[in-house]
Amino acid sequence: MRITAMICLLLASLTTAAQESIRYTGNTLVNVDYHHGQLRPVMGVHNIQIMRANREHPALGDDMGWTYNHAPMLAYWNKRFYVEYLSDKVGESIPPGQTLLLSSADGYHWDKPVVLFPPYKVPDGTTKEGNPGVAKDLFAVMHQRMGFYVAKNNKLLALGFYGICLDAKDDPNDGNGIGRVVREILPDGKFGPVYFIRYTKKWNKDNTSYPFYTSSKDKAFVAACNELLATPLMMQQWNEEADRDDPLIPLQKQYKAFCYYHLPDGKVVGLWKNALTAMSQDGGRTWSTVARAPGFVNANAKIWGQRTSDGRFATVYNPSEYRWPLALSVSENGIDYTNLLLVNGEITPMRYGGNYKSYGPQYVRGIEEGNGVPADSNLWVTYSMNKEDIWISKIPVPVADKAPAHVDEVFPALTPANALLYWNIYSPRWASVSLGNAPANEQQLILEDRDPFDYAKAERLFPAAQKVAIAFTVTPAQNNFGMLQIELQDGKGTPGIRLVFDADSVFKAKAGARFKHFMKYTPDSVYNVRLNINTTNRFYTINVNGKDVLTSLLFAPVDKVERIVFRTGEPRHFPDADTPADQEYDLKQAGEQEAHTAKFYIRSLKTSPL
Repeated sequence: MRITAMICLLLASLTTAAQESIRYTGNTLVNVDYHHGQLRPVMGVHNIQIMRANREHPALGDDMGWTYNHAPMLAYWNKRFYVEYLSDKVGESIPPGQTLLLSSADGYHWDKPVVLFPPYKVPDGTTKEGNPGVAKDLFAVMHQRMGFYVAKNNKLLALGFYGICLDAKDDPNDGNGIGRVVREILPDGKFGPVYFIRYTKKWNKDNTSYPFYTSSKDKAFVAACNELLATPLMMQQWNEEADRDDPLIPLQKQYKAFCYYHLPDGKVVGLWKNALTAMSQDGGRTWSTVARAPGFVNANAKIWGQRTSDGRFATVYNPSEYRWPLALSVSENGIDYTNLLLVNGEITPMRYGGNYKSYGPQYVRGIEEGNGVPADSNLWVTYSMNKEDIWISKIPVPVADKAPAHVDEVFPALTPANALLYWNIYSPRWASVSLGNAPANEQQLILEDRDPFDYAKAERLFPAAQKVAIAFTVTPAQNNFGMLQIELQDGKGTPGIRLVFDADSVFKAKAGARFKHFMKYTPDSVYNVRLNINTTNRFYTINVNGKDVLTSLLFAPVDKVERIVFRTGEPRHFPDADTPADQEYDLKQAGEQEAHTAKFYIRSLKTSPL
């Protein structure tokens, strides 16, 4: 009897322990030899570059030419998106550092970045225990795990942390920084004064350059700061930078990059780097044992989790030991995550080398609970690319990865609000994907490219098929520069067909290691292209403007095709799993544009079974 009772108690404790952790129960894993990890994409994701670093021409970037830009945070307030990110001149934790702010009314068109927290002079003679360095003409670096807080009185607070790095390998979040600063973002886009809201041990109002927040005459601002300081889940985000024994931090072990969400029963799920997780039943005051979430693959990049507007839950992270791809997993109950889908599988070339710069879309953050709900109720996340450029992604809710029906879209007949609803787009600032008027003065999908290092990409899912007809209409604006590649891919992103409107004025098809040149093309001419594809015998035919121009074999075998990709550049394979982690060199002419802008207009797309 006693043995049976003990076994029952053990099983009950194991069940309880299992319930105290989120877990990934799917069987999809990434292949890091591909930037997209061979993951099936979330249908309708829009990836938008919102700040592109430029040292040579600062006016085209942040007006300062700083090339280390990282750790963005996101809020939605007063019908606007706000992204805060930290910035150093060249490399991570090499002074000076500052924090900048971007804002947008729609998530697609962004104002130029403005300085939110400027460089801060460290007093000469400052030292750190265990480091032989002594500050002389030194500036602080920024390091923050929390960016925004919307108070109950609707004050929008922005926050940052001034850390100290005495050398390139010093740690700005070792508890020995200066302190955390706060300022209000006003409805008209202006800012209130900068205040310190929390000091580390050495620092106080007498030896720092900004006043303490309680000195503000704005009682509502002070009340908002006090409310923030009294909220354990907010304070947990301050953990790494704060004093190691700061009584405001509920869980003081140095787990990194905390985020959280609430379950329907009121419990809080906490997430940290390395897919560490725990639960709290008292609003973040105490936590269960912190441990790795079973099944999750995640290294030292951030992981983001939240409840979505449809009542489900999502985690967004890099599911590998690298910082690519950026992927998403969905849960019905906030505990069991069952799938793994692609958000952004691109890695643009790192144009500027620097200290601790890592390849890939990384350090993802969404909108924290209480910091706003976008009007479209979709899931929005922000991240850096290569710790260099800042991006944002709109992920449709509910999340889907398969097209429910074949495509029949004629862009002039679609409303602008819905025309790209089911399209996946990758849109850098210099290689944009947009809707606009074509030379025929009608609405079309436009891919533009003047970026020597990146490309525009638009892709559309359709039901997976072995036999399918695909028809589209393209108008190239030129034939002596730029290119448009059109690929038919399977669920893992493997292309079986690649057609190219190339810069040598030839419309061609990839055939193994070579290309078949099947016709010349001319600028501003309309090309109605129809493909009949049979993956079982690997043959396809191309018909252009009513004339068959080529019958050929797929250049790579695929079982089925399920998406078409329009891309203004060659596919990329660098970096890969064997690429050295650190890039210290800059690319040549890293800040220059192409002499001319290539444009391609897509009027329609139709898919149908054969």
